[in-house]
Amino acid sequence: MTRDLKRVLVTDLDNTLWDWFSAWNASFSAMLEALEEDSGVPRSVLESEIRILHQKYATTEYSNLLSEVPSLLDAAGGVEPWRAFPRAVEALRRERRERTRPYQGVLESLSALKSAGISVIAYTESLAYWTMWRIKRTGLDGIIDVLYSAPDHDLPKGKSFERMRSQPEEAYALERTEHQHVPRGILKPNAQVLLTILDSAGFKPQEAVYIGDSLMKDVAMAQEAHVTDVHALYGEVQQHPGYDLLRRVTHWTDEDVERERRYVGVARPITATHTCRSEFAEVLPILGLA
Repeated sequence: MTRDLKRVLVTDLDNTLWDWFSAWNASFSAMLEALEEDSGVPRSVLESEIRILHQKYATTEYSNLLSEVPSLLDAAGGVEPWRAFPRAVEALRRERRERTRPYQGVLESLSALKSAGISVIAYTESLAYWTMWRIKRTGLDGIIDVLYSAPDHDLPKGKSFERMRSQPEEAYALERTEHQHVPRGILKPNAQVLLTILDSAGFKPQEAVYIGDSLMKDVAMAQEAHVTDVHALYGEVQQHPGYDLLRRVTHWTDEDVERERRYVGVARPITATHTCRSEFAEVLPILGLA
């Protein structure tokens, strides 16, 4: 029996190509610390009110967050909270900029795949704006052939992304990577979305390899779609001490949080076909590269 020739890699982004969690945890923690000190609002109250907003907008990276936290609105005394507490905003931005970088070997490995004629497609649940920002920040614009992301969240009436941004619109768009959207509200694991992505690019499931850090979302989806699955174990962070902060403010439901706990416990309900334990480059032999 001959081995199927692999022609395309479909990859998750957050904690697969870059350490999203470390950047988020450092930047969000720095923001919360500054907000508590400068506003006088207890951190527990901030976290509780922030989670409600994250769930409302289905994202843990809501662009208009500070302007809608009730306790901050009260503490700001009629001024926009992001103007009233600039130290928190700067701490968030500084940590995010400094910590957003690709994992070691990602750029080299993806470039090797491209040189070998293998296409690279990215599929993420994350929203469009911050995904595009990270792709540009990490130097992956153009190395990834096509990006599939969720559309951006809505903003309250009278707000617009254009008015919130400090640079021209073209500064935020990808220059070389084609950007497509999955339908709003679609979450992993969704095998049909993965199959549609492959079909749109002209690939069959047996020609594809899919890599991601989540057994619950990425590996389960690939297996259901009959696509060769690879678990990016190096990107798992659920045992990190700071992960409890993400659980406290996440847009996920309590049921989703508990389900994830089961997938990273001792008795994992899914076994990956292939595992990258230490680094992304371990995916290369699975795609036929030494």
